[in-house]
Amino acid sequence: MTAWIIVGVSVIVLFFGGAWYARRSGRRALLRFRGRLDRFKLASRQSVRERLLDDPVVADAVRAHAAATATPEAAAWKRVEEYVHEIVPFFNVVAYYQIGYRLSERVLNLFYKVSVEHEDQSAVDRLPRNSVLLYLINHRSNADYVLVSYALTGQVAISYAVGEWARAFPLETIFKAFGSYFIRRRYREPLYHAVLERYVQLITREGVTQGIFLEGGLTRDGRLKTPKIGLLGYVLGIAREPAYRSRMYMVPVAVNYDRVLEDRSLLRELASRERGERPSRLEQLGEVTRYLWWNAARLVTRRWKRYGRAAVTVGAPISLEPWFARNPDLFELAKPERRARVQSLCDEVMSRIGQLVPVTPVPLACAAIQSLDRDFIPRSALLARMSEMRDTLVELNARVLRRERGIDETFDRAWRMLRMRRVLAEAGAGYVVLPRGRELVSYYANSIAHLLGDFEIAVQRRDALPSANLADIR
Repeated sequence: MTAWIIVGVSVIVLFFGGAWYARRSGRRALLRFRGRLDRFKLASRQSVRERLLDDPVVADAVRAHAAATATPEAAAWKRVEEYVHEIVPFFNVVAYYQIGYRLSERVLNLFYKVSVEHEDQSAVDRLPRNSVLLYLINHRSNADYVLVSYALTGQVAISYAVGEWARAFPLETIFKAFGSYFIRRRYREPLYHAVLERYVQLITREGVTQGIFLEGGLTRDGRLKTPKIGLLGYVLGIAREPAYRSRMYMVPVAVNYDRVLEDRSLLRELASRERGERPSRLEQLGEVTRYLWWNAARLVTRRWKRYGRAAVTVGAPISLEPWFARNPDLFELAKPERRARVQSLCDEVMSRIGQLVPVTPVPLACAAIQSLDRDFIPRSALLARMSEMRDTLVELNARVLRRERGIDETFDRAWRMLRMRRVLAEAGAGYVVLPRGRELVSYYANSIAHLLGDFEIAVQRRDALPSANLADIR
């Protein structure tokens, strides 16, 4: 009997001691990072569930679903509860700051040298405490979630909309503990979208800072994609209440890499789509397994080298109040016209994100290689073209990393990666573009193509002139 009492007391002490330690760790993390933590993130899932189930808009959607599908309302409500359970996260301060930050710091710095630049940090610091912030980001890699969160850790705990790809153990638990919510892409059921819209609007009203990948998915060819209006359209819906219009701000964020971890997979998927096929899950699993095995072997044999730069540029905040003032009748318009105006806003923001895209060494080198369009490129010609492009980008106020360094050093950093990826091979006084590397050259050049479009066309036309060809012969 005494033994059972001791065991019971020990369990109680461990339980309350663990809870006390967790609270203490959470407070210490908040004091250390001094980031903006939205109180509603700490609301229990049960309270969020109750608010959604009591929402009259959700109730109307349930009745409409029951009538359209000839099913009982009780079955429709059960479906709503499943959607709520699937979408709503359970943010944990300790998981986000103590575990997530430290893990992301180690993993990111294992793979990359991370660069973070703020266009106007003081403007973000001056925003009112009750402002509603939306971080709008381009999407190049699944590592973007980690990279942007790491870049913003000292400022804000950001919540993302995450696709179905992460709805697998243990990723689902990890993302929900970090405050991210799940969405089903290309799922058209009106009831589901009613629940998702009301959840997004609920957390926006409560001031939860969200991160939205405006393109709606990863770029497959490296170029910026046409933005999607889905989630941003939901968020803007809270402005039906005029008091919110002056509180809403968008912060454009641009990311770029010297190496995107899944670049070949994305290119293969693009080629499969063009052929009307999809790679099998078995093929994808085999590719991931080979990648992990190869890199684990490099770590064990101490041959590991980082993948160059991963860069983030955080833009200045953009108030939405002037846009609402230019569109006072937005919520009185028919849905197609309202969506057209929101699309126009998305296009403007995407253009702004494009201007902020960092220019790292590999994209700059690939843009130069692509503009020269030869199988063999003399080193002198490649360096001259890179220098020419870099000077043009600096004049255009593009975010060129290490612009003050010599072009030789910039190329040497790119060369290490391009050689490792078997994109280039050294030959005499120049380099040969290997056949399998052509698609990677285009992929990385495309990441800054929107910055160089007119210039690249101009230099290609100049190269085609007889005088330029004669100069090459000499």
